Amino acid sequence: MAPTKARLKVLVSNDDGIHATGIQKLAEKLSRYHDVYVVAPEQERSATGHALTLHKPLRVKEAELDFPVKGAYAVTGTPSDCVKLALHAVYTKIKFDAVVSGINHGPNLGSDVLYSGTVSAALEGAMNGLPSIAISLVNGHTKLADFDPAAQFVKDFLPKALAGNFPEKSVLNLNIPAVPLHDFAGVQVSELGVRMYSDTYERREDPRGGVYYWLAGEIVEEPESPTSDVEAIRNNMVSITPVHYDLTNYAALPDLAEVLDKKGPKKTAKKIQKKKPAQKARKKA
Repeated sequence: MAPTKARLKVLVSNDDGIHATGIQKLAEKLSRYHDVYVVAPEQERSATGHALTLHKPLRVKEAELDFPVKGAYAVTGTPSDCVKLALHAVYTKIKFDAVVSGINHGPNLGSDVLYSGTVSAALEGAMNGLPSIAISLVNGHTKLADFDPAAQFVKDFLPKALAGNFPEKSVLNLNIPAVPLHDFAGVQVSELGVRMYSDTYERREDPRGGVYYWLAGEIVEEPESPTSDVEAIRNNMVSITPVHYDLTNYAALPDLAEVLDKKGPKKTAKKIQKKKPAQKARKKA
């Protein structure tokens, strides 16, 4: 294990907005022990995935927090915008040791990670070569949710994670139960569970008669592997899942290559050759 610096330089972001309780508790806790820099959306940007803002300017404003940090900025863009801006525009002279995203107000289990702005902010850090962690409080949607135990866990976990062999091209996705620390049943290294939804759209009308749709639906309870993140949370365990941003299905490559070698390229080439004269004739006509 490589030694970890006593005081780390940590970039903190989220998708619930810079004034959300989760990021406030996390940044406050970490700032007591490390140099914390906060760059987060100015308002909630949940479920934006890894979206980037390309067609309008990004506004960056210095933000005031109720506790001391090295710097804090609110951004008009997405969570991924925030981390990208922090690393390549706002804090270019800072050599960060880690990116920490969260604490999200609600879980990011199973297929949730594909939509999550929290996870995507961490993935942006990983894509820039930094050890990155995403944290979610499973019952964080409630107004009275206590984020202190999760923040304390992350404070203790972060130096341990950086002292080990941090997985390449990956983030560590943490889901933490909303219970006191002494009620944590343990920590489980988990795979992603199923976490599917019965998606429905409610058709509504605004006061002027305009039709709009509101995404609704409920979680579909599926049988889960005992080592899944969903099952870990059901048992009041902290779930830690390494999530890889390389989405290549390597196991499928040999079979796909074999199919294309035997059937694909030859047939495709013949079809293209036959179609070309007809396409030229149409153009002349």
